[in-house]
Amino acid sequence: MAPRTLDLFSGMGGLTVGLHRAGLHAIGGVDNWPDAARTFEHNLGLPCMQADLREVNASDICDYFGIISKDIDILVGGPPCQGFSTVGKRDSADPRNELWFRYLKLVSEIRPAYVVIENVEGLVAMERGSVCRKIVEAFAQIGYPMAWKLLTSANFGVPQLRKRVFFLGWLSGLKAAAFPAAKSSPWVTVGEAILDLPSLGPGESATQYDQEASTHYQMQRRVGTNVLSNHEAARHSPQLVEILRHVPDGGNRKSIPDELQPKSGFHNSYSRLASNKPSIAVTSNMRKPSSARATHPTQHRGLTVREGLRLQTFDDTFVVLGTRTSQYLQVGNAVPPLLAQAIGEQLVSAFASNSAKQLRRARNAAPSPVPPQDNEQLPLQITEF
Repeated sequence: MAPRTLDLFSGMGGLTVGLHRAGLHAIGGVDNWPDAARTFEHNLGLPCMQADLREVNASDICDYFGIISKDIDILVGGPPCQGFSTVGKRDSADPRNELWFRYLKLVSEIRPAYVVIENVEGLVAMERGSVCRKIVEAFAQIGYPMAWKLLTSANFGVPQLRKRVFFLGWLSGLKAAAFPAAKSSPWVTVGEAILDLPSLGPGESATQYDQEASTHYQMQRRVGTNVLSNHEAARHSPQLVEILRHVPDGGNRKSIPDELQPKSGFHNSYSRLASNKPSIAVTSNMRKPSSARATHPTQHRGLTVREGLRLQTFDDTFVVLGTRTSQYLQVGNAVPPLLAQAIGEQLVSAFASNSAKQLRRARNAAPSPVPPQDNEQLPLQITEF
């Protein structure tokens, strides 16, 4: 039987989509954002418990899904970890710290065989690396050796230079989970990912394809649907459109004539994505050319939700629900499924390398106590690959 996984802080489900592609059996998700929970359920056909994880415990979660703790082989999620910061006065009541601590406590209560934490690139540099070290040590104290690594999405088939830090932990006595090796094939580019989608002017939308897929990546994303969803461009003023006309594929605001130069914005505002390279990290601002390099490589507008989904490696069957502002935010917050799939394949391999006896012994062992929430005295030990 495939290992069973539960996704905490699941958002719209990118991590679960990728783990499912890797062969894991998804139980469902937990998130307190109604739009994301509805999107999760609509696309995955699985329940998503709408809950604040500060207010529920392991038994509440198990009751909701109709399972017992031992049904959860792998627990995954992206809890905020900024509460570990020691800049200024430490506040043990910081809600970000509380959410992190709740995740740690749930792992201690459920005792899955493996645990995954996903978080933003900035976590690596926070407090000169001490935040990562404290996370590793906190898990070691509850019986989970852990390693972390910063991964670049483009190395795993994602047409995006998005970086995310992953922590992999395993119960003492089980096979360690390894990180996936970067693929040797060339990176997928923005053009290879999105240029088969119908051309749109500002404010226009399309629900049907108007040309054949021309790359393997495009063909993969189209499997299973003839209907195009979430492909609607933001409205831009005629003045903004005129500004964008002067910016070439992959170019920046230096190409804009002086008389049209916007008076505000960053040095890379009004820059176009390059069609022959992966995109920068997709964010909720992808529809705004005034944001950092968020303009379509050839069309005079920001990206649509569907184009963001393509750059995040969601298939075209995946439909994002909610207002358009909410849709962009859900997509920008998501884990790219192809990156999650690479992690999932390593988890499947590690889990299968343990005998049933090893798994039972590890999960039945007496749990170690959870360290204090305001944990400033943790030894700074780390396993980094």
